[in-house]
Amino acid sequence: MKLSVPVTGRAAAAVAVAAATLFTSGSTAGAAPAPEAVAAAPDLPVANVKAHLTQFQSIAAANGGNRAHGRAGYTASLNYVKGKLDAAGFTTTVQSFTSGGRTGYNLIADWPGGDADKVVMAGSHLDSVTSGAGINDNGSGSAAVLEAALTVARTGYQPTKHLRFAWWGAEELGLVGSRYYVNNLSSANRARISGYLNFDMIGSPNPGYFVYDDDPTIEKTFKDYFTGIGVPTEIETEGDGRSDHAPFKSAGVPVGGLFTGASRAKTAAQATKWGGTSGQAFDRCYHSSCDTTSNINDTALDRNSDALAYAVWELSE
Repeated sequence: MKLSVPVTGRAAAAVAVAAATLFTSGSTAGAAPAPEAVAAAPDLPVANVKAHLTQFQSIAAANGGNRAHGRAGYTASLNYVKGKLDAAGFTTTVQSFTSGGRTGYNLIADWPGGDADKVVMAGSHLDSVTSGAGINDNGSGSAAVLEAALTVARTGYQPTKHLRFAWWGAEELGLVGSRYYVNNLSSANRARISGYLNFDMIGSPNPGYFVYDDDPTIEKTFKDYFTGIGVPTEIETEGDGRSDHAPFKSAGVPVGGLFTGASRAKTAAQATKWGGTSGQAFDRCYHSSCDTTSNINDTALDRNSDALAYAVWELSE
């Protein structure tokens, strides 16, 4: 982000989704359950998401300790993500721009098929600050978006709407990459984006569960997921306007997203609600060299990754 109970979870969510599907489809007792209930909410294995984070950590270690804009670590991160997507059958595009005298890159991945006039996008910034590897900020979002995209391919998902995934460059310098992308879209292509979902810091070690309160439909989709697994949420305020959803919102695109907190301290009430340590930052390693793979809360990463996938499937069907 730019500077300025074990069984209950998935089981409850699955029951909630299945119940909603049966209700809306008018199924009666004894009828076969709708198969869409399972397909609509894929589980993203947190081990897979963490494996991507391990790769980002290794890339940073081999390239001066960071994955920042204009540095070798960023290019290597982009190549890692692009390689996975190309192998999975996505159509990938690398968009270049210049900021601070250095060349930056956005990576856009389109899944073939779906209504091109109704595009659902999920994105995250791929760059770190120069002071560290940026594993929570924002390897966490980047890894989860990547695993969601790979799950689309692995399951052969063919939604009604068109799916597009994005990894932004130079977010840490002021949302440069995402702003460049939005500004270079024609008005017609901007109008084709029915929703942009942003994921920036979703594995904070002392996590909160925050949902953007922008587009009501997107907000409700995320809240429905967390209600289904019994996790209370709050409206996201700390990073409002400070991540890559902002250029989309300014251009009139419906936006939403998830966040687990940065430098702001967790309150006593929040610690009672979510666990963790009150009076301590959600992420004590925010923009620091200690933002490594040790700086991730696996439960938060797992829940938010699954919420990401749930929203992508629900909003694109």
